[in-house]
Amino acid sequence: MSQRVSESNHSASDSKSLEFETYMSESDTLLWVGERDPRLRSTIVTVWLLDQMPDLEEMQSMLMDAAAAVPRLRQRVVRDPLEIAPPRWELDPNFDPAFHFRKLHLGGTGELRDLFDVAEPIAMQAFDKDRPLWEYYVVDGLSEGRAGVIMKLHHAVSDGVGLVKMTKSLVAVDRDGTGAGNAVRSLPVAPRASTKQELTRDALQHQVEFGRKTTERLLSGGASFLGKLLNKPQEALEGVREMAGSIGRLLEPITEPKSPLMRDRGMSLALDGFTIPVEELKQVGRELTGSLNDVFVTAVSGGLRRYHEHFGKPADELNMMMPINLRTTDDGGLKAGNQFAPSRMLIPVSIEDPQELLRAVQERVREQRNEPALAYLEDIMGVMNGLPNAALDSLMEGMTTAVDFVTSNVPGPRRAIYTAGAKILQQYPFGPPAGAAVNITLFSYNGICHIGINADRSAVSDPALLSECIQKSFAALLPTEA
Repeated sequence: MSQRVSESNHSASDSKSLEFETYMSESDTLLWVGERDPRLRSTIVTVWLLDQMPDLEEMQSMLMDAAAAVPRLRQRVVRDPLEIAPPRWELDPNFDPAFHFRKLHLGGTGELRDLFDVAEPIAMQAFDKDRPLWEYYVVDGLSEGRAGVIMKLHHAVSDGVGLVKMTKSLVAVDRDGTGAGNAVRSLPVAPRASTKQELTRDALQHQVEFGRKTTERLLSGGASFLGKLLNKPQEALEGVREMAGSIGRLLEPITEPKSPLMRDRGMSLALDGFTIPVEELKQVGRELTGSLNDVFVTAVSGGLRRYHEHFGKPADELNMMMPINLRTTDDGGLKAGNQFAPSRMLIPVSIEDPQELLRAVQERVREQRNEPALAYLEDIMGVMNGLPNAALDSLMEGMTTAVDFVTSNVPGPRRAIYTAGAKILQQYPFGPPAGAAVNITLFSYNGICHIGINADRSAVSDPALLSECIQKSFAALLPTEA
């Protein structure tokens, strides 16, 4: 039966608990099974730039603390023999922190670019799916005595917002470690692995409980609809038509990319990043009457326009995928795992006027946020997971590999934080393209927006030029460039 595990993160700065479900949600299951196509790997990579080499012994202790506090970091994915239920998380009886913690020495001139170069093959490599789905690298050899950290996590474990919550045991509010997690020198003994019979029994129990809850919810909704049908039949039928249309738009296959340039898909990735002060982007938002996310998507769209025009292949619109955060205040934002809806929309990239482009972006994003089908996303994903493998693989390919670009905006700490005695200077997020040509993610940290660009090299022939085009597009919006 589905269980909910709630464990304290032991943080002095946050005494509340994260909640972890035993079984994957339907949307997480899609992320997991979608990797039958290696182009759809869902790997999140974060790169930290530190002001000095951290204390490795202390860092290992903090990782132990994080693993003790966050059960997901000690769990592997298993499935019942008959695949009755979604994949489940089970404590790994062979969990070894030494496998996940690794030290590297940086070559080259020791600059940030060299750190990205080291992170690229790490981002490309598939996880050992018989172990917990994370890796943590400490990198020395950067110039000026600096160091780096590369964190790698499977997207089925968590989205970006959840990742920020999960890694609190790895950071402190000052160099001496105030606010860090309590040191844990040994981990709880994991139980033995479940037998095939136990996995099958638990899967059956889970599906019965899941079916009961789904039936109750649908009956409740059905009763509400019946009452509305009797009292306001026209409005009720219009709602049915609207919902059907919304589901169709959510699942509508895209036969091919809109981009005339970024059309191929592969498995090799190129990482790059840059920074912009948060306040400068907010100032642009105030001037253009838009949110920081509106400005972000507008700047990315402008950068893609520049990139296409450079090659003489302009595009009018591009397919964008953007995760919409589904976390609510009802659960205190403490649900671990993924709490987002993958939303696709057409974004204009041919508009040069920033105000006009921002208005168009706002309209498209607002339309997606208001899609009625988002409230039933898990039910829709459940139907998809019930399809035969060949049909599901075809549907997943149509929904992802024709996406031109992905954008994501993740809020981070508002002040500087430390890890094992080293100050974290910069934090670059790299979300997975997962079938798209490029993923551009914004992570705000200590008053700075860190923009991470993760490009599929088969789609983007000149990743450095793409990064330059996006940076120029951001610069053109800033007040100093006006």
